[in-house]
Amino acid sequence: MTTAEKTAPVPGPRAEADHDGPLLEVRDLHVEFKTGEGLVRAVNGVSYDVSAGETLAVLGESGSGKSVTAQAIMGILDMPPARIPQGEILFRGRDMLTMSAEERRRIRGPKIAMIFQDALSSLNPVLTVGYQLAEMFRVHQGMSKKDAKAKAVELMDRVKIPAAKARVGDYPHMFSGGMRQRIMIAMALALEPDLIIADEPTTALDVTVQAQVMDLLAELQREYHMGLILITHDLGVVADVADKIAVMYAGRIVETAPVHELYKRPAHPYTRGLLDSIPRLDHKGQELYAIRGLPPNLLHVPQGCAFNPRCPKAQDVCRTDVPPLHTVTEDDGTVLPGRGSACHFWKETLHG
Repeated sequence: MTTAEKTAPVPGPRAEADHDGPLLEVRDLHVEFKTGEGLVRAVNGVSYDVSAGETLAVLGESGSGKSVTAQAIMGILDMPPARIPQGEILFRGRDMLTMSAEERRRIRGPKIAMIFQDALSSLNPVLTVGYQLAEMFRVHQGMSKKDAKAKAVELMDRVKIPAAKARVGDYPHMFSGGMRQRIMIAMALALEPDLIIADEPTTALDVTVQAQVMDLLAELQREYHMGLILITHDLGVVADVADKIAVMYAGRIVETAPVHELYKRPAHPYTRGLLDSIPRLDHKGQELYAIRGLPPNLLHVPQGCAFNPRCPKAQDVCRTDVPPLHTVTEDDGTVLPGRGSACHFWKETLHG
């Protein structure tokens, strides 16, 4: 499938014409946690957006701030200890951070839904999957039990769970990991949201099931013309489904790019390291590359560029000055659309 085919607008059943911009805009978001050891700045000035029918992949190692950003968008952070001292989260142009709790509840689920990485712990073990799916329709749409159960079976069919009608009364532990993840996708789709946030949806699944789950998400996105934010640490997972990528490190976005441009020519040493860490068939028998060192402790983030202790290109300025997200250009000054790099020496990485 070509990129044009994947991203071509398809009329969706819930299209709204009240806002012409992106579905979601995150602007200069900061999230911090007060702990007994000190203040943890988990998200430090993150900005990104996603439009209808578009997939944004947010990449980074554990602790980079990917999931905390998503939880802030959903409004499910425990506050305290979490605090959002600065930033905006605009859904269809309205700042969700200034909404009342009731207004946010009307958006969470019907408009923005989230798929969590651990399906077994996210599903109630003492309730059947059919009951949990039907509950969405009973609570939000006032359906009768009979109609809600029929919708639950329809959703299970839609996410390709075999013998859905016979299995609607089964409990979560009676399904495989891949089938449980499909149920989580069905729950997210139940109210036909405009935007889905998928937080590591293929974690702990084998490679074949990973591909099936990602193909299903891509198919449903095209059908419903949803925006999709895919949070992952695995570059291999997003290659065929994402339109653009934001790479996070230590609470900041360090690179943005259209997906194919990032794979061809990364403009940040951290992204280059992630790409070099992917096993390749043409390197059979060679030692796998690994980024040296460990992700920083967010209580003691290194001065300057947070990546400098692990960066093979680090120089003195990297240890003192925090790099902004530079606009990435060709040698002749031509701006590369959608590209940014928070590196003092991005030119050497891009053109090297």
